[in-house]
Amino acid sequence: MKRREFSLSAASAVAASALTLPVATPALAQARQFKEGKDFKRLDKPVAPDAPAGKVDVIEFFWYSCPHCNAFEPSLDAWVKAAPKDLSIRRMPVAFNASFIPQQKLYYALEGMGKLETLHAKVFRAIHVEKLKLAKDDEIFAWVAQQGVDAAKFKEVYSSFGVSNQIRRASQLQDAYGVEGVPSMGVAGKFYTDGTMAGSMQTVLQVVEYLVSTNRKG
Repeated sequence: MKRREFSLSAASAVAASALTLPVATPALAQARQFKEGKDFKRLDKPVAPDAPAGKVDVIEFFWYSCPHCNAFEPSLDAWVKAAPKDLSIRRMPVAFNASFIPQQKLYYALEGMGKLETLHAKVFRAIHVEKLKLAKDDEIFAWVAQQGVDAAKFKEVYSSFGVSNQIRRASQLQDAYGVEGVPSMGVAGKFYTDGTMAGSMQTVLQVVEYLVSTNRKG
């Protein structure tokens, strides 16, 4: 599958094994040895991490409309809450074509307004359970207003220079990590893995733990 030709059907094909399994608990001394080129890949050109000094940068690449990202979210959320304090974990909305951009702006606008913690999971629910598209500006504005968010302020942040910069940075990192599908994860500016490579998204979390441990050892 070529990048930038992503579709919902392609998402299903790429992440067919990404359905969530029981939550992985961070245990960074993994007994299993994962293999480069099979379970994960090493980037040809390392990415300068955005994480604070002393922390390991971990990124989940996702798309709100992806059913596998929706299925993975509860496991990822539990994993994040149990993760060691020296991990800097963040979610990053992708854009494989221009139609994805409104949902990127939704994510970063909610983050900028301090509403992400309460509304992130609700966005997934609105799309996958309530069957709302939330793919266009007006659809997003209407839904956000129904959540009790200041609609005028949201529109201002949504269209802001700051959000545009965050989207630009997300695009740079998506390209640098060579993201082919979602959900997928990047570690320490050096490694990339996804459900297709690792076999399942539960195993992806184990691979991430292994890579964090490897990175700590230098």
